[in-house]
Amino acid sequence: MSEIKAETLTPILSKMLGTKINCADFQTKTLHGGTVGNVQLVTGNAQTTDGGTLPYIIVLKTQKKWERYSDPDSWRREYDFYKSNFGTLFSESFRWPKCYHAEMNVEENETQIWMEYIDGISGLDLTGDMYERAAKELGRFQGKLYAEQPDVLQNLTNLSKVDYMKNFYLHYRSWNRVYDYIRSEDCEIPKHLCNMLIDIDEASDEIFNRIEKLPVVLCHRDFWVANLFYSDGKTILMDWDTTGWGYLGEDIASLIADEADVEDMVEYYRRCIPAYYKGFSEYADISHITDNCVYEMILLMFGYRLVEWYMDAGSGNKLQETVDERSLHIHTLQKIFEIRNGQ
Repeated sequence: MSEIKAETLTPILSKMLGTKINCADFQTKTLHGGTVGNVQLVTGNAQTTDGGTLPYIIVLKTQKKWERYSDPDSWRREYDFYKSNFGTLFSESFRWPKCYHAEMNVEENETQIWMEYIDGISGLDLTGDMYERAAKELGRFQGKLYAEQPDVLQNLTNLSKVDYMKNFYLHYRSWNRVYDYIRSEDCEIPKHLCNMLIDIDEASDEIFNRIEKLPVVLCHRDFWVANLFYSDGKTILMDWDTTGWGYLGEDIASLIADEADVEDMVEYYRRCIPAYYKGFSEYADISHITDNCVYEMILLMFGYRLVEWYMDAGSGNKLQETVDERSLHIHTLQKIFEIRNGQ
């Protein structure tokens, strides 16, 4: 856990609170960790120069260097974004958290970002209307950047590559553990779901030929419910470390299928794609696109991942937890199957 120093904290709080801060006490609480970064909620009371006391709440995100497959500089991308003028591209209704301070420790290969705490609805608490709104706002954002090609965007050098999704899929497909499993007699995943994945493999060249005809846009590439917050009528998007060039619809595939609301997946598929296209169309004419490829993107991005999660379910856990996890992954694959078959 990162050590918080008073000489760092007080000028940051002065900027955030809009007044000179002499000193501040603080408490920390881990928000979420995992392999990507350490995120701490920092709260306390700040003492102003006139003797007043102001409560505050701020988030410190610390990121150490690590290497994501085919995207080695992703660990520092959010820092690079916050140090640029990228924030000027957002609207009042669609944005990222404000940044009050960002620094790089070159010797430690570590970034620290002090940012706004967002108090809103997120994760599985998001409603269908919020999904639809997020899809439309994303479409507007991507459409505006696609149409205007702002200099800020052109000057960003640390972006993931346009073929990231393709490389990710091919990497998974080359992994014998999952590839062979869905083709084996011992596979416990229902046959029609295995066939759905096998069909995608066999048609992948043709599918990528179709996808590569879609507009290339700036994709967040981690556009899932845990990174989406709905607050005061606004959509706020976290975690920009995987952002880069990709194809129209990639982020919508994530919104629908990445550990989202499985029960409503088919409905959200039907609602979010038109909303997304409507938002994008406010800035660019895409009326000629009749094949959105979102269903195919869902399977390319999450098909083998769901197989892996199914195979790894319950590692070290109780039997019932294993059964519940596996049932969830099968249920997710079934819902993807129902999307294709219009059920």
